[in-house]
Order: sequence, then C-alpha cells, then structure tokens
Amino acid sequence: MKLNFLLRLSRATLIALPFFLFAGAAIAQSVNWKKINVLVYTKNGVGFVHDNIENSVIALKALGDQHGFSVDATDDPSVFTDENLQKYDALVFSNTNNDVFDTDAQRVALMRYIQAGGGFVGIHSASGTERKWKWFKQLLGATFYWHDKYQPFTVDIIDAKHPSVTHLPRRWVRVKGDEFYYLKQMSVNLHVVAVNDAKTLKGEDDRRLDTFGDVFPSVWCHEFDGGRSWYTSLGHSKEDYMDEEFRRHILGGIEWVVTGAKKRDYSKAYASTPQDEVRER
Repeated sequence: MKLNFLLRLSRATLIALPFFLFAGAAIAQSVNWKKINVLVYTKNGVGFVHDNIENSVIALKALGDQHGFSVDATDDPSVFTDENLQKYDALVFSNTNNDVFDTDAQRVALMRYIQAGGGFVGIHSASGTERKWKWFKQLLGATFYWHDKYQPFTVDIIDAKHPSVTHLPRRWVRVKGDEFYYLKQMSVNLHVVAVNDAKTLKGEDDRRLDTFGDVFPSVWCHEFDGGRSWYTSLGHSKEDYMDEEFRRHILGGIEWVVTGAKKRDYSKAYASTPQDEVRER
C-alpha cells in the first residue's frame, strides 16, 4: 500500500480501514494479570518535560495493584539490557520525550526485546521520543509534529471492540481538555482505534492538517518487528491519570500488547545497531 493512497483516504474510508488492516484485533481472550510484569520508562532528554509523569506512574502502579500485575518504574536508561528486559511483558513509555538513551547498546536492547516478542505502550509525548531514530518511529507508528492549543474536543471511537476503548462512548468528549496531536511519518499499516475530531476544535489555525479530512488518528496499534505496539496521543494533563476512565484506556492498551504473550524468544532477535533495517518475517 502506497503512502499517498492512505493520505487520500476519506473519513468514511478511514473508519472502515482498521477492519481491513488488522483483522482480529479485538481481544477475545482474557489476560492472566498475575503473570504480567510491566516496566514504566519516563526518561526525558533536553527540552519540555510534562508535569504528568509522577501521576502516570502512580496510576500504572495502582492498576498493577488492582489487577495483580507487577510494575517497575524508572528513568534510568541503563536498565535497557537483554538480561533485564526479557523479564517484562510490556514496556510503557509514559510521556518520554526527545533523546532518552545514553548509548546505542541501550537502543539495540530495545530493538532486540521487541524482536523477541516484547510489547510496547506509548503514552502522549512518547511520540516525541528519539525523533531521529527511524526504527523507534516505526515502532511507535509515527513521530510528533505539533499540537493544537489545550482545549476540549471529541474523540471518535473507530474500533469499539478494542480493549483500550470498550468502556468508552463512541464519541468520547475530552470535556476538561487535552492536546490535539498531529503526527508525521505515519506507518501505513496501523490499526486505527480512535481519531480526534477537528471539527470540535475552537478557533482557526493555519497549521491544522486535513491529511485525513476533518479527523486525525489518535489511538492505534500494530504488530511490528516481532512485537506488539499500542499508542495513545491523549493524556496531557496530570489530572487524566487520576481519572478511572483514562486509566482503563491505558490498561486496555497494555492488555492488547500482552495478550498471548509468552516468554521472550531471543533467538528471533537480530539487531546489532540502531540503524538495522527491519527484516521480513
């Protein structure tokens, strides 16, 4: 599928797109949460740092306590080694931003973890992470471009059966506000779970994109390089992470990436440098 074809999709086509791109994305089986281990990573490089990080860690640890899975949290990139990462079923990059690794060996460890069958969850500014690294942008599914001013807007749910949105109304109004993200270099095989409705924004801004008509993808998932990845562009406010509705949104993303997760198989990991191209599987 060519990129220019995807970019010309009408809103109607976009709504239908997920069912063709990712058959069977809905979760039919339950997760044995007591066997799940999650690592929350919160490192930020030079630049803007969100004030929501502490609350996001609190929220994820609360979800772990509630559902029985373990949660470790750190902003130390030295944890990115084969030996350490293989014990986790999902890595959650919570509001990471800019360059978050000290060495290429740490980047390769992330690649090898995904190639071995690991799970990745990105929240909000995680899309602004490692902006010059092609592989990471492919893992997340896109990279940050810009956001509209903080304000209320509506999120349209496209795949109502996806576990990250099953608890939400088909039109999820962000009443208290959020940041309407626009991203670039989007992968063409994403399973779009939800889109932001630009018609519900106030004011005019010449930078607003009409790439997807009057909507823009905000929540998606895909299988990538042997692993699974889920991303939400929502969650700017620190109050979001105290909200049960938003916590369930994140929990559903974790659920999707760990469903069917098995012990990491590092015999399938092949990366030796961050620039290694993704192999066909």
